[in-house]
Order: sequence, then C-alpha cells, then structure tokens
Amino acid sequence: MPYVLALDEGTTSARAILFDVEGKIVAVAQHEITQSYPQSGWVEHDPLEIWSAQIGTVSEVIARAQIRPSDVAAIGITNQRETTVVWNRQTGQPIYPAIVWQDRRTAPLCETLRQRGLADIVREKTGLVIDSYFSGTKIAWILDHVPGARAAAERGELAFGTIDTWLLWKLTDGKLHVTDVTNASRTMLYDITRGCWDDQLLAELQIPRSMLPEVKPSSLVYGEVAPHLPLAGVPIGGVAGDQQAALFGQMCVRPGMAKNTYGTGCFLLRSTGTAALMSQHKMLTTLAAQTGESLEYALEGSVFIGGAIVQWLRDGLKLIRSSSEVESLAQTERDNGGLYLVPALAGLGAPHWDPHARGLMIGISRGTSAGHIARAALESIAFQVADLLDAMNADAREPIAELRVDGGGSANNLLLQFQADILGVRVVRPAVIETTALGAAYLAGLATGFWTSREDIAAQWQVDRAFEPLMSRVHAWEKRQRWADAVERSKRWEEPR
Repeated sequence: MPYVLALDEGTTSARAILFDVEGKIVAVAQHEITQSYPQSGWVEHDPLEIWSAQIGTVSEVIARAQIRPSDVAAIGITNQRETTVVWNRQTGQPIYPAIVWQDRRTAPLCETLRQRGLADIVREKTGLVIDSYFSGTKIAWILDHVPGARAAAERGELAFGTIDTWLLWKLTDGKLHVTDVTNASRTMLYDITRGCWDDQLLAELQIPRSMLPEVKPSSLVYGEVAPHLPLAGVPIGGVAGDQQAALFGQMCVRPGMAKNTYGTGCFLLRSTGTAALMSQHKMLTTLAAQTGESLEYALEGSVFIGGAIVQWLRDGLKLIRSSSEVESLAQTERDNGGLYLVPALAGLGAPHWDPHARGLMIGISRGTSAGHIARAALESIAFQVADLLDAMNADAREPIAELRVDGGGSANNLLLQFQADILGVRVVRPAVIETTALGAAYLAGLATGFWTSREDIAAQWQVDRAFEPLMSRVHAWEKRQRWADAVERSKRWEEPR
C-alpha cells in the first residue's frame, strides 16, 4: 500500500510523518532545531541546519516504516510561517540567518510605516496589521543590514522565501522558486483579494520584485525531488503554512468552523469560505489552503507565546524536567492561588498587538508554589485563546458551536478542560492531533489522486475526546476579568521613553 509523506518544519523541530490512505500515522522522525537569540527580542535559525534536519528525517522515517522509497506516492510540506530566508541564487547559500516569526527587531520600522499612514493600506490589501511578525519588514532589514545585499538584490542575484520556499528550492536542487497562497499571504506583501504580489507595498519597503517566489495553489504537483536526494522522483504535491494546513487537516472547510493549534504559539483560525471578512477587532484576514480555482479565506488570531511558556518553565525556571510534566505539577494545586501569568515574552499578538509588552506574574504571595505557577502558565494559554475567540465572534457576529483543537498542547487534559470552562463551548480533540502534518499530506494526496475528494477526507476525521464546560459562567467571567487586568499591566513595558 502506498503512503503520503508530510514534511513538517516547525519552529523548534523538523519532522517527517508518514500517513496511510486512512489518514493514520505510520511512522515519525524528528530532529530539533537550534534556537538562537543574538539580542533581546531577536530570534534566528540556521537555514542550512533546517535543511539538514529536514532531509535527515526523510531517510529516518522511511527506515522506521520499513518501506521502499517507491512506496511514497507524494510529499506535502508545511512550515513555520513568516520566518524569512534570503539566499544567493547562484550559490544557494543564505546571506543571513533565518529571521524567525517571533523576532521583534523590526518593530521600529513597523512604527515608521504606521506613521507614514500605511496601516489602512496594508490591512485592505493583505488582511494583516503592520507588525514585525510578518516577513516583509524582515526582508527589508536583511537588505539594509547585510553589506552588499541591496545592490545584489537589485541585480536579481538574491531570492527570498519562507521556509516552504527554501525547502522546495533545496528538494529540487534550485529548480523551483515557488510558494503557495497561504505563505504568500503572511508576508505583508501579497494582495489577498487580487491574488498577486503588490507593487505599492514592495515599493514602500524597497524590496525588488525579482526576489519573490511564484505563487501557486496549495494542492498542486509542484515538481519532483531531485535525483541525488532520498525519495528521488517523488512528486511534491502540497504546500501550506502550518496553521492553514492544520485548518485543512481538521476539515474546518465550511464557514463558521474553527480550530486552535497549541504549539509554540497558539493560532485560532475560523473559516469564512470565499468571503474575505475584514476584521474590526484586530484579527487577521488570511488565505486558507487553496485546493481549486477559488480563493478561500479565514479569520486568524495569533498568540506569540503558547506552549513556549511551558518551555520557559522547563529551561528558564527549571520547575520541570520535560514539558510533559507540567500537567502533573499543575494538578498539585486545585486552583491558581490568585496567580496570573501573562506570557508576553515576545510582546503581545492579537488582539492587542503590543510589541513592547513583556511577561508578568502577578498575585504572588508567600503561599505561591511551583504548582500555582504551572497552573497559571497553562491557564494563560487558555485565556489568550479566549481573547481571540471573543474578537472573532464579534467580527463574524455568530458564536462558534465548538472548537476543534490540535498540536502538542492539546494532549494536556487539564488545559483543554480549562479552555472549555473559560470559553463556555465544547472543545473537541481529534484522534490524530498531528493535524498540521495531516493537512499537508491531504493537500499532496488530493493533487496526486491518492485521495479523491474533500468528502473522502472529511469521512476520516474522528473524535478522541470532547471537553464540555463545567465552570459556572459567573466564575469564568470573574477569572477573565482578573486576567484582563493583568494583561493591561504588562503592556507598553519596553516602550521607548
């Protein structure tokens, strides 16, 4: 029986996951990615390490599954979005480390763009807010700060790509310089209604058009793996940014369906179908994975620090030895003891968009324990998601009936029960929580005929567990009010004075 392979290049690791025709996981391989923090607010990756780690997982997963390369029918790619790589077209060498989506170095440039009156233009064209989260200002920073980069770009010698584009270039030995609509929509350079790169925004950021990849649908045979690589000749049939891939993997393809992914950050997406609904509550309008000729859209809310706060408990405070221990530590206390933790370690994302906010723990008393801190950390993730959903419901003017969840954090039952309690809606965890990789596999399988239709795929989706709200709405409201107070105190902490 043939299989589909998903390459899932995330913020902290590169993974390869093999799926069978029933959408079940056959084998997994994973390599960690080194995180570099050269200055406060800066986050970088080594693009060559990313490539090495990702291609290494390919050979490893084939060996673990004990299959032949010819058993792989197609490859799908999903990736950390917005992370920016610029490389030399001739040598294939990056001219600077990859600037990661979490990186805040371009906040001053973003403020300049706002002062120039570009906020409404950016929003109308791209569906985004002006923020250092997105790729456009990262490209401009590299061109302005790497010696000779701007002149080389003007000569057409440099290529830009998000991580999907970088992997496609490497997998095809430089034959493909392409991206899909979902990743293009996260650059702050792409007009999501006209479906093209925008010359006005390129001019404002002084980015030569020649640097940009060609934009394709998400489900399409892009090309084949180069002859000298593992899985040589296998078609690459699907590409989508991680959150849109998860939306597709959860089969949230009808308007009003929503999912949240608990990863390094948290990302809540709600399908709006073929309507590009512009948010009035600081949500983003983004392109969903494209499988046909029509563009489809979603509302998105992005939280910068989700599961990363658990990593901080592990690596920074040394309260736990592994991330999986946080649930048991939190369960040593029956509540948060009045402690609230605002994880604004990289500023605040939606709906606040405050790059100058910083982390805050408030309500500490002599009775505060490690268990209280662990519980407050988990609750902070759920509170942030609730803030996103409130804003999204206000935009759509119709509350969601249930929230589908996925990502590593969705294995935490304490977190999901608190999420249901705070939201007051049913939270549903699917049988396969690796929906980011599954979405990429589905997109590749549709392009190659491995799966015949969305309906075939939707029939495979199964529930693992549903969490119903148990907390009284009054108690939930009181907790959210205290959370809102804490968030306000964290804002503008590092604002220039």
